[in-house]
Parts: sequence; C-alpha cells; structure tokens
Amino acid sequence: MRWEQKVQYASLSDVGFRRRNNQDSHAVMFSPDAETFQIRGHLFLVADGMGGHAVGELASKIAVDTIPHSYFKNCIDDMPTALNAAIVEANTAVHEKGSQNIDFNRMGTTCVTLALGPQGAVAGHVGDSRLYRVRREQIDQLTFDHSLEWELIRHGRIKANDQLLPEIKHVITRSVGPEPEVEPEVEGPFPIWPGDIFLLCSDGLTGLVKDAEIGAIVKHLPPTEACRLLVNLANQRGGTDNITVIIAQVGPLPEGMPPLSDENPHDEPQPDQLSRGLWLAGMWASGLTFVLGLVYAMLQEAERERGVALAVLSLMAFVVALVFWRKQARSRMDELSAKVESTVMSKAYRTASAKLTPDVMAALGKCQSDMQQSATTEKWPVDAVACDTASAAAKAALDSKQSPEALKEMAKSIDLLMTGWQQYRKAAAARDAEAKEKERFAAERRSEEQ
Repeated sequence: MRWEQKVQYASLSDVGFRRRNNQDSHAVMFSPDAETFQIRGHLFLVADGMGGHAVGELASKIAVDTIPHSYFKNCIDDMPTALNAAIVEANTAVHEKGSQNIDFNRMGTTCVTLALGPQGAVAGHVGDSRLYRVRREQIDQLTFDHSLEWELIRHGRIKANDQLLPEIKHVITRSVGPEPEVEPEVEGPFPIWPGDIFLLCSDGLTGLVKDAEIGAIVKHLPPTEACRLLVNLANQRGGTDNITVIIAQVGPLPEGMPPLSDENPHDEPQPDQLSRGLWLAGMWASGLTFVLGLVYAMLQEAERERGVALAVLSLMAFVVALVFWRKQARSRMDELSAKVESTVMSKAYRTASAKLTPDVMAALGKCQSDMQQSATTEKWPVDAVACDTASAAAKAALDSKQSPEALKEMAKSIDLLMTGWQQYRKAAAARDAEAKEKERFAAERRSEEQ
C-alpha cells in the first residue's frame, strides 16, 4: 500500500439492548505524513472490556489510549514487532491499574488491531474481537478467536458445528490485563490490494450476524451505511452485548503509479506479455502457412501432394505451439496463484461468500418485515412515509433483480424503523421509571402514616 492511496473509513459503537453501559472502546489513528506512514502506516483498534460495573469500560479505554501512543512513539522500525510491543505495554498498564484497587481486580479487555502500511496489513489481537478482510466476492477472518470453543476445535476435541453451552462458548482464554504478562498474536504483513475492505469488530456483532451477511453488506454498501446496518441487525436480533464496528476501505492506486511487489489490482494473474506476443506471432505464421499450402495444392495439381503436406505440417506446428503456450501460461498462473495463496489466503481462519445471495437478501427482508409488524402493533414513532417509500423501492429493486439497490433501500428502511424503536424503548423506560418512583413515594407515605 502507498501513502497516496486514500482510505475511506467509518466506525460505530452501540450499547446494545441488554447492557446498561458500553464497555467497548475504539480508535483510529492515521499517519500525519508520508515519513511516518513508511514506518507505521495507519492504525485501527477495537477493544471489548470485561468486568462488572465500569471496570471493563476502564480497561478498554486504557487499551485504546496506550496502544496507539506506544505504537507510533516506539523506535522499532518493524511494524509487527512494534504492534506486539504496544499490546504488551497496554497489558502492563491495565494490569497495574487493576492491582491498585480491589474493585478493579482482574479487569481486562480484548483487543484487535490493524496497521495498514507499505509493508502490507499487520493484524495484532488478544481475545475474540475479530478482523475480517473482504476481497472480491469473499470475506476472510484473519484472526483466531482466543476462546475455549476455538481452542477445542483447533485441538480436535469438538467440531466447528457442534452445539455448545453458553458457559463454554463465550469463555475467553486470553485477554489484556488480568495477568501480568500476555502473548499477543501478531500476523502479517498481508499484501494489500486496491479495493480491499477491512472490518474490525467486537463479539457483540459476530455473535448475532453471520460472516456471509457481514461480507455482503460491507462489500455492497459504503462504510458509514454498512456500519449502521450491521449494528441495527445485531440489535434487531437481541442486542445482547455492546456492538462496535470499524470499516476501512483501501482506495485505488493513483493513475500512472505502479503497484508494489505484492499488490495485484487485476482480477486474475496474467501470463508473461512477451511469451504471449511470441505465441500470437507463431499462430499467425502457422495459420498463414496452412492457407498457402491449401491454395498451392489446389492451383498446382502436379504439386498437390507437396501442398497438402505443407498444410498438414503447418497445422501440426499450430497445435504444438498452442499446447506449448498453454502449458507455459498455466505454469506461470499456477506460480502466481501459489504466491497469492501462501501469502494471503492460507492466513484466513474462516472464509465465506460476500455475495448478495438470495439467502442474505431473505434474512434482511425478514428483519425488515418483523420490525415493520412490531412498529405497527406497538405504535413506534416512525416516519411512516419515508419508511414506506424505502420499502417500496427495495421491493421494486428486488423484482428487477437489482440486489445492490435493494440492499441500499432495505438499509434505509431498517434504520428508520430502528430509530423509532429506540425512541419507543426510551419512552417506555421513562414511563417505567416514573411508575416505580410513584410506587416508592406511595410506599413511603403509607409507612409514615402507619
């Protein structure tokens, strides 16, 4: 990746529907100049705090304050080493704070970090917050969950699709802060291609939204709209935890600027241009010789056998040249593909489609339909005209098989419905609080009278 390439990003953090406070924290820090970018790149970070009351919130806040500061101030030139050192320093800071107060004892946080620089993309993480990359029509998870479930799968004790108790499924095996030492997992650098989209998130998203849904939404919506839809989906499906999302999309190379060694902006590896040119020249020569041989055989009856032989030989030369070129081209493409596989794809711990499949669109349609029904029944304060307009536009786009446009309109409708739902919930909570206060006041009056 080059300094001149723009990175479009968006972030969103939400408390969810079941938690009283948001224990997630996040940070984005861009290099201020080209010199800093050459050694550090741009940094993105999500941390999911753990602990009662405000303890987890404090832990994640310490992490997002410490890691960027340490990473950019460190004198180490190597990006992976500097990122590892920054996470270790954050662990020390959180652990020391937790040791100072019994109420903060063993507080901790997950963290997932991404550095985008000229060396490539470097991922560093501890815990089960995740980093994904969306490339072409595929979404790859680039981090390994430090959870009991994933460790059991890695050691062959359970299968990936086994049903687990929540007590096992959500156990974290590694986090920042509870112990005096931590071992971050730092991987990369991964080659960055123009158009690559990276997503960092807490498990409040991944526990409720499937990888294929995440990939399709991130692939086909701008970062800001994608963040809102992903958070809305997680909340519509229960909002059982805090939800934090950062999306960063790498822009195209400036016009006329060649890619770096590991960048491949093309759809497929191409054979060597010189070999291709020589092959084309050979094909034309063989074809011309074949035609001349046939013409010679027809015009010169006495030399017919010689003409036919010339035509046959030229045809055989054409076939041999074709086989040879195909073999060379396949060898070259296999070589390039093997390079891509070894440096990028083999690092993906999980892979899913990022296409707007009928299943993804059906899941989004169900979400929209369920919310519309609840809005009507419970009388949410929704902008009905705008919502109906977006719903009608989504249906028309689906009927005309324009899935990306349908997704965009569905996202608008779901966002309008979620805004009304949030207002309804706040009003209901205020009424409940007022009723409890009146009940408490009445109980005090009865007690005084007695």
